[in-house]
Amino acid sequence: MQELKVDLFTDTVCPWCLIGAARLDRAIAALPKDVVVDVENHPFYLDPETPAEGHVVADMLREKYGREPREMWDRVEGEARASGIDLDLSRQPRSYPTAKGHTLVRLARVKGTQHALANAIIWAYFMEHRQINDDEVLADIAVRFGYAREEALQVMADPDALGETHDLAVAAARQGIRGVPFFVFNRRYALSGCYPQDAFDRVLRQVLADADAA
Repeated sequence: MQELKVDLFTDTVCPWCLIGAARLDRAIAALPKDVVVDVENHPFYLDPETPAEGHVVADMLREKYGREPREMWDRVEGEARASGIDLDLSRQPRSYPTAKGHTLVRLARVKGTQHALANAIIWAYFMEHRQINDDEVLADIAVRFGYAREEALQVMADPDALGETHDLAVAAARQGIRGVPFFVFNRRYALSGCYPQDAFDRVLRQVLADADAA
């Protein structure tokens, strides 16, 4: 049996993270059955200045880049379709703070549902157009991945748990991660950004080959 560790830094309001995680999961599913892959999700803030009520994504993009959002959305949506995801970014107009969702994901590590929960939250945001800053919405998702509802609500109200998540997200940026998705394989190899599907297939094969050689 071979073991492979993937550390995955994402934010749940990042469309490239939706696509990148899907491509990673597809590459993992194509590995031989004797390969065990441990994906650990880590928090990152795409925009740490997002206000509590969120902001309108299209307005933010116009202000930041001086371009119409559709120009940028077309590329993302095209890449999503290439991965079988029918993404329409115009249907989720607002971006929200993500500390609560990240905290649920972080603490789901011991439940063995962490990566699946992270995927479910980002899917709910982009594909179901849900408000993932809402405690009730997040609790609805969390109960499908090992949480009792009251437990999930308590986690999201815990300042210490939220503070630890915030510190980890800030630390990731200070360590040099400037954008997500960001992937680290076996603590030796890194990919920054959303690569084509075959790139994920190649890097997993290379990491496993190097592990064998070592």
